[in-house]
Amino acid sequence: MSRPLRVDQPGLWHHVTNRGNARQDIFRGDGDRAHFLELLAELGERYQLRVHAYVLMPNHYHLLVETPAGNLSRAIQWLNTSYGVWFNRRHERVGHLFQGRFQSVVIEGGAWAAQLSEYVHLNPVRIEELGWGKAQRRAERVGVGAAPSPPVVAERLRRLRAYRWSSYRAYAGYARPPEWLCMETILGAAGANPPQRQAAYRRRVEGAVRQSVPPTVWEQLQAGLALGSAEFAGKVRQWLEPEREKPAKRPLRARASFGEIVAWVEREKGEPRARFWRRRGDWGRALALWAGRRYAGMTLADLGQEAGMDYGAVAMLVRRFVARARRDKELAARQAKLMQEMFNVKM
Repeated sequence: MSRPLRVDQPGLWHHVTNRGNARQDIFRGDGDRAHFLELLAELGERYQLRVHAYVLMPNHYHLLVETPAGNLSRAIQWLNTSYGVWFNRRHERVGHLFQGRFQSVVIEGGAWAAQLSEYVHLNPVRIEELGWGKAQRRAERVGVGAAPSPPVVAERLRRLRAYRWSSYRAYAGYARPPEWLCMETILGAAGANPPQRQAAYRRRVEGAVRQSVPPTVWEQLQAGLALGSAEFAGKVRQWLEPEREKPAKRPLRARASFGEIVAWVEREKGEPRARFWRRRGDWGRALALWAGRRYAGMTLADLGQEAGMDYGAVAMLVRRFVARARRDKELAARQAKLMQEMFNVKM
């Protein structure tokens, strides 16, 4: 069987899914789901992935992600391997957890991504038990399905709103979003003024439930390659040409030592390491440790030795830096400058 095609161009959006081997459950309880979300949070820090939407179902998951660094395969391989090893140890089992390599489709972004997010978020209620399984949805598409009764609609809405293992509750305003979830782009596609965007998104998704209108997003898939316009699908076809015919298509990422990273920070700050390294609240050390973890291939223990800190303290400092950079535009600009100048990566 041929390997699924991958398009790892920087800046693309992807719908990613993977299923348990032999359709077995990959989540046996809330502890499993909570750990998977912890890995999703680390995925953003480790590989720069922006997670825009997700849903965890008993035997599979769906993700809607953006890859500024063009590293989807590396990132999802790490996610699946990390979770699979952890799951096997926790449940004292052996063998592959997932049925094979993950599946992915390239998304144009904007309104296309927003439409796909609705499909992702409706997964918990698109089931036989609630009269919205595959057979029922096919019947509805051709106009022969029966309208759901009010009690069925009410139960669909109740489950959708209560489902904890999806990003829908955050998008709809029912729960506080995690720091690592990026909602601005999809909510912006709702077309309403910023204060009303969550309400507009909620009306759209829950309106589909009330009207029993199944998402038709996959009917617009272009040549099995991409979800978007015909022009976008044409670009995707070009990117899929053999690598030998496009040797300069993707910039090579540079490697750097921790010393070189620190030297860059010293130049940016205009002062030597000895002055800022122990200064409370200074961004210089945090940026260097973050870059060492992300791009120099260093473990937390390695960074701890460099910084004279416990590896747990390093992990906390890096997490705080990532959260601060999301709020502080000036710090985010310095982060982006380091990525561009040292590693040829654009945010």
